[in-house]
Amino acid sequence: MSLVAHSLDVIKSLQASSGAYPASPTFSAYRGYSWLRDGAFIAEGVSRHGDVAGADAFHAWCARVVGDRAGQVDVLVSRTGRGEAVTAAEMLPTRFTLDGVDGDDDWWDFQLDGYGTWLWALREHVVRHGRAVPGIEKGVRTAARYLTAFWHVPCYDWWEEHVEHRHVATLGSIHAGLRAAVSLGVLSAAESAAAAEAVEGVAGLVAREGVSGEGHLRKWLGSDAVDGSLLACVEPFGLYPAGHPVGEATVAEVERQLARDGGVYRYLADTFYGGGRWLLLAGFLGWNHARAGRREEAVRYLEWMAAQATSAGDLPEQVSDLLLAPDRRQEWLDRWGPVATPLLWSHGMYLILADELGVTA
Repeated sequence: MSLVAHSLDVIKSLQASSGAYPASPTFSAYRGYSWLRDGAFIAEGVSRHGDVAGADAFHAWCARVVGDRAGQVDVLVSRTGRGEAVTAAEMLPTRFTLDGVDGDDDWWDFQLDGYGTWLWALREHVVRHGRAVPGIEKGVRTAARYLTAFWHVPCYDWWEEHVEHRHVATLGSIHAGLRAAVSLGVLSAAESAAAAEAVEGVAGLVAREGVSGEGHLRKWLGSDAVDGSLLACVEPFGLYPAGHPVGEATVAEVERQLARDGGVYRYLADTFYGGGRWLLLAGFLGWNHARAGRREEAVRYLEWMAAQATSAGDLPEQVSDLLLAPDRRQEWLDRWGPVATPLLWSHGMYLILADELGVTA
């Protein structure tokens, strides 16, 4: 079986009856949970390869989960509008159980990027297949109100770290998500105007504080470090598109600092499982190369991803052969066990890059 076919089979077979995509079926810290961010890219992968029903079910699940929290969002928005402090612990979670309820264990939960990424992926799916996903209106409006009210607030990043900072990849996802929400046509006039104003606010803030003196995007405002998640700000989110000097500089700097032999590190100070190279980031870098017309480079990243598959064809979260901090690997093995395998987000990113390159087998 080809890796495209196996990836589709893994994702379809593990999708919950609720529509949620589990992050990883057996990994101790992820088991039983679905992330909006991971799931959005997984849904984008299967949508591109014709699993319309699977993507529909995921987007409908997201809309239910987010829409069910409309009252909570209204309270949060009202409180912040009155100048009251809202803590990170009171915000919406970043992950939910497969049934769509909040988890009961501690997690680094306040992350805004998943809500923007879901809205982006929903619009991509709707436009691609020329048909609406029924029942998503309340969820879209709730997510848009949430992001419009809190886009400027520091939160955890993609990697569930550094809650004290405003992360540029998070801002990029919000920028894309709110643009998508407006274009879906379900917001009221006032909601659309507020979302558009927030989009302008994000763009302005990043232009002022999110670009380094060398011309590339920053990991977070005030830092000149780069992060693999910044690739998404170029493709697919288009905060700075591929032809823009900031977009080009960001891709080039991420590749210069973080890419090695086909794989991509999250960031140079990474110690998680010793700081290995992540398959999904290789997918993002390949995606950027493909969109910029650098097919040979994009193929190299796709081939590296495929080469990391287990004998059963499953793709892990990261690989441990060229670690940044090898002395820190054992502590994570002791805490959570082996690296998450399969990671459905890795399979989703393989499907996306394969589609970009016209690879169907």
